[in-house]
Amino acid sequence: MDDLADCREVFAYFDSKGDERISVQQVGDVLRALGQNPTEAEIHRCIGSFDREARLSFEDFVPIFQSVSKNREKHTVEEFVEGLSHFDKEGNGMINVAELRHLLTTLGMIDLIFWCVKK
Repeated sequence: MDDLADCREVFAYFDSKGDERISVQQVGDVLRALGQNPTEAEIHRCIGSFDREARLSFEDFVPIFQSVSKNREKHTVEEFVEGLSHFDKEGNGMINVAELRHLLTTLGMIDLIFWCVKK
């Protein structure tokens, strides 16, 4: 199944009124159900032009999904590095291997552990 077909299927699932629309407040949930991980700021930026009570059509939603998908890798790396900086107790740009392993395992990123070990 391609991204657009997945998008349509998930969008339809969140259409609680059967009017082929979702509420603007559901945008973040729909994006997350599609495997995206947008920040609240990113969601607000995407829906800022809509009224709080608006109901979005699939055609309204697709550009939002595409924007978030396009920015996914960039934001993921930046957010990952920022998140790891909280574990840098000495402020030298490094964290303890055991803490990193625990963190990545907890987040379900086991593949990343093996990549890090190889480096």
